[in-house]
Amino acid sequence: MATDASTALAVRQKVHQFLNAAQTGNINLFKKVAAELDDGKGLAKTVADVKDANKRGALHFAAREGKTEVCKYLIEELKLDINLRDEDGDTPLLHATRQGHGETARYLLDCGADPAASSDLGATALHHAAGIGHVELLKFLLSRGVSVDSHSDAGTPLIWAAGHGQPGCVKVLLEARANPDAETDDNITPLISAVAAGSLLCLELLIQAGANPNVTAGGATPLHIAADNGSSGIINCLLKAGADPNTVDVDGLKPVQVAAGRGNRAAVEIMLPQTTPIESILNWNVDGIIEQMQSEGKVLEEAPNEADTSEKSTTSEQDITEVTPESKKKSLEAKAKERMPSNERIIVWQLMLILRPLTWILAMWPYFQTEVFVGSGWGRLTKL
Repeated sequence: MATDASTALAVRQKVHQFLNAAQTGNINLFKKVAAELDDGKGLAKTVADVKDANKRGALHFAAREGKTEVCKYLIEELKLDINLRDEDGDTPLLHATRQGHGETARYLLDCGADPAASSDLGATALHHAAGIGHVELLKFLLSRGVSVDSHSDAGTPLIWAAGHGQPGCVKVLLEARANPDAETDDNITPLISAVAAGSLLCLELLIQAGANPNVTAGGATPLHIAADNGSSGIINCLLKAGADPNTVDVDGLKPVQVAAGRGNRAAVEIMLPQTTPIESILNWNVDGIIEQMQSEGKVLEEAPNEADTSEKSTTSEQDITEVTPESKKKSLEAKAKERMPSNERIIVWQLMLILRPLTWILAMWPYFQTEVFVGSGWGRLTKL
């Protein structure tokens, strides 16, 4: 038993050295440890079979860290599959591009890596290059014939670029005829992404390309989102492009009301003169609308507390009454719904807007939980 444990520990340490050598670019140590791990299958087979818990092998690790020399050894000498996918569907090219390693990505492409390969979430190298703002790599990928409007769960490359505030990439993609009004399943467009990211430069480029400033996603227009953020420059840009200040959101509020509820005075000052007066606003001026919207917002915040207090004070004898605390709470919420404060709605918008696509998280995922498939009986190893 002790011998088995010692053997397992020794293997674990070797695997740690092996993968660490791949990602640090220590080619001599990598070759040495690979030879020590070989149990008779041959070096190429041994190297190909060592993977972590996410099915990532040496080539994924080397590509992720931009270790081109290690990649050359694995591809040219050991003939590893250049398009090998890990558990998330990511290829070495996707790992290299996500981390901005242009030289490594170019090498992989020159060696036959599929430029259109996508992860399980639909993200291609073009999406990642757009998201991180790597203009040169973006151009190189486009020159390889990759679809400029390829879709992922987080939208097209243009949505990624706009959502990450990358005007250089937005410009290149638009010049390559990317659709400025492409939508995700949640109706997110590049323009909405640019507004939510607070990127005036991206917004201006998209408007010049003809993007619609009056799209709606999650019950809100770009002007509602800009109003909530208090982005004066973006608000002016949207209004100049024809954004309608009188469009109401899912809760019946106009952008100026959203800005007022958040206390964004500058935004209110810009939009109020262009907004048709609202009958329910008693004093149609900057101070009046801000005071009223913030007051009504506080009423809503206090409503649940009032209901909770009532519920705590009830006794078993009150169970027979028809007006229960829960009913009262629902009544208060219904009454206040017409003046739903923007901070409640914006939470929904922010969850909906995919400004940092889910595939981004994969780049930060733990790489040292290893699963080995080299020798019989080695089995699964825990975190290194």
